[in-house]
Amino acid sequence: MNARTFYTNYYPAAMVSQAKTKVPYQVTLVQAALESAWGTAAPGNNYFGIKDDGVLNGNEQLLLTWEYINNPDKKFPVVVSVTQVGKKMWKYRVKDWFRKYNSPEECFIAHGELLATHSRYAEAMKHTDDPYRFAAEIHKAGYATDPDYTKKLISMLDTLKTIIPQ
Repeated sequence: MNARTFYTNYYPAAMVSQAKTKVPYQVTLVQAALESAWGTAAPGNNYFGIKDDGVLNGNEQLLLTWEYINNPDKKFPVVVSVTQVGKKMWKYRVKDWFRKYNSPEECFIAHGELLATHSRYAEAMKHTDDPYRFAAEIHKAGYATDPDYTKKLISMLDTLKTIIPQ
């Protein structure tokens, strides 16, 4: 799916999430695109890679993923490989628990609620009028382990501006 199609298809769900949670729809869209490889990797309608606690209640799934962590002994349900990528950074290939959703809209709202209600994202929520600052703040607060996450989101926000009028 190309960027224009992805953004057009998921714009309504992002707007519903923004109305309910105040999380900028632009950030919701670019995170969903980045985390799901433009919608091609969203098992169980999980467009954001939202983790689950692994308590078996039917709303979870065990999926293969990458993690960047400053701990060479981190525990996961399944560890496939661990590679040191910096002085104090390791890249893990693991299977971990992720949430499942009934629809993209349900997932987008859950993502917005997570950001709006979790105390570690309080600084980001002060910048709901600036999607660029919001994106940087959620990364700073620990949303993603990829060290280039903010740069990737900013690049995608720039692309989004050319597709959907702000």
